[in-house]
Amino acid sequence: MFPAKQISVSINRPITEVYDFMANPENLPKWAEGLSRSTVIKVDDEWIADSPMGKVKIRFVKLNEFGILDHDVTLPSGEINHNPLRVVKNGNGSEVIFTIFHFPQISDSNFNHDIKLVEQDLKRLKKILEH
Repeated sequence: MFPAKQISVSINRPITEVYDFMANPENLPKWAEGLSRSTVIKVDDEWIADSPMGKVKIRFVKLNEFGILDHDVTLPSGEINHNPLRVVKNGNGSEVIFTIFHFPQISDSNFNHDIKLVEQDLKRLKKILEH
């Protein structure tokens, strides 16, 4: 087992709006700069993105009624990272929850840097969806 940290943001929008926006990979460059900084291209059942780590492949779970947006990211090295991501109802709004794992090969400083990137991405998502 690996240490894990959940990072969340409350968004004052209905869960269906938040989920639909996040479930469209073409929206990734708008809010998830840690994963995609430019256009995302679909190839078969994967999406290809230019990320700060280089070209990555992203594979999302199928659309579902449970708010699950888990996705696997294949790094340029071939390593695959599983990223649990959920949208849950929070009153009249939504809570977006991302789990980040601290793998042994990742230094404490890189783990903390990744946490900050995810926090920035979720703040950007909130700003987009609430305005």
